[in-house]
Amino acid sequence: MSDRRAPTIPNRRRLLQGAVAAGVLGLTGLPLRAQSRGGTLVAGLGGAHPSDSWDARGHSDLFMIAAGQGAVFDCLTEIAADGSLKGELAESWDSTDGQTWVFNLRRGVRFHNGADFGPADVIASLNLHRDDDRAYGAGAIVRLIDDLRASGPYQVTLKLTAPNADFPYLLSDHHLLIYPAGQMNAAMRDGIGTGLYRVTAFRPGRRMTAVRVDDHYKGETAGWFDRIDYVAMNDPAVRLSALLAGRVDAINRVAPADAASIAAHPRLSLQQVSGNQHDAFHVPQRPAAHHLRAALRHGIDRQAWVDDLLAGYGQVAADSPIGPANPHFQAGHTLACDPDRAGYHLAQAGFGAARITGSWGATGPRISLRDASGREVLTCAGIGSAGRATADWMLLAAYGQATDGIEASDRFRDLLRQGRSTMDADLRDAVYAEAQMLLRDQGRAIIPAFATTLQAASTRIGTPAQLGHQRPMDDARMAERWWMA
Repeated sequence: MSDRRAPTIPNRRRLLQGAVAAGVLGLTGLPLRAQSRGGTLVAGLGGAHPSDSWDARGHSDLFMIAAGQGAVFDCLTEIAADGSLKGELAESWDSTDGQTWVFNLRRGVRFHNGADFGPADVIASLNLHRDDDRAYGAGAIVRLIDDLRASGPYQVTLKLTAPNADFPYLLSDHHLLIYPAGQMNAAMRDGIGTGLYRVTAFRPGRRMTAVRVDDHYKGETAGWFDRIDYVAMNDPAVRLSALLAGRVDAINRVAPADAASIAAHPRLSLQQVSGNQHDAFHVPQRPAAHHLRAALRHGIDRQAWVDDLLAGYGQVAADSPIGPANPHFQAGHTLACDPDRAGYHLAQAGFGAARITGSWGATGPRISLRDASGREVLTCAGIGSAGRATADWMLLAAYGQATDGIEASDRFRDLLRQGRSTMDADLRDAVYAEAQMLLRDQGRAIIPAFATTLQAASTRIGTPAQLGHQRPMDDARMAERWWMA
């Protein structure tokens, strides 16, 4: 199944006054009750680790994101498959200036242990992240909050350190799960959330099973399976074998080399989702590192990278993490391969006879320098990212803690502040265009391409016409959005 449509991003006025709209369509975009209720979804998922837990501060890979945000827990807001924002535990929100935000919470929600949900749970859960300095965590988001208080029995008010027109999007971050106040340790130990599925068994790095909750606030608009079974399968060959044998219904991270055979299989469906997924490569700290970065910037044939390494499943990038599923993506910012210019910078860096190659390593794509004999003399491994829904969020996540380079410069930081606070759509376009140009010309990361997400499912699994493109497996929400066909 292919889904290449750009996301729907609400205008600033609609975002400032957000709410869940009632209508005749369910959360999947299909008429209510078009899906069948029942059955068990068995998914073979990579991205599992022995250190996995229900503490979302450490969630950085797909298995626990799909188990946590995608099934067992909820956030205040949710990004729909089309990229628009809707309420989850927050029913609506409002701001007059982009700096003070009032969130009206959903009534009648209970945690899986029977505790009622309310403002205290939101406050305790967000405060959990204030001292979290992990690069991939939500500390940078929560530190945007200057004051957080209950302003009613089902209402919280957040005052930010500065205006942020996109702030409600940030509260959909998969780290910002809502736990029961006063029971945080038990919730993170046992997986006690407000999600559509209640944990029945959890073996870190191996397996998670859960059953559908009765009388959930999402009603009959999501959560079609009676039971879900997520099996850790970090080896892509093991995942593919399990899918072909019918032991699992769906798998993530299909290798490009296997895509064609899956697409041709009569009982399987290859899902291709074009979004913001990319790998960022960073040159090791060493003398003349800036020359090495310049050599890679100008020496990589980016179209060949897409054609050969990604087997055509992707599109070229120009060293910016803002991808084609983002309305501020700059398709006109290109980087042509210039071997002479790259050779000059390689010589300045002390690698005059080296050539630049791209290849697949054990953990994903990598860039290497090889000498005349073919020996590898330097390697840069890629750091994968699914991207983010908004430009500011992506730049905050990627460069919010930068301490040097153009990403830490006064001009770059000023651009981020302007884009974050202004309500002027044209100014935002100009701001993010300049930020991406700075990254293309002077940035510290090499981003050759945006990769199409490849995943697969049995034809006995029903899926919506549009799949989420924020992360794999329908934004990791296949437990909520898919059903038995």
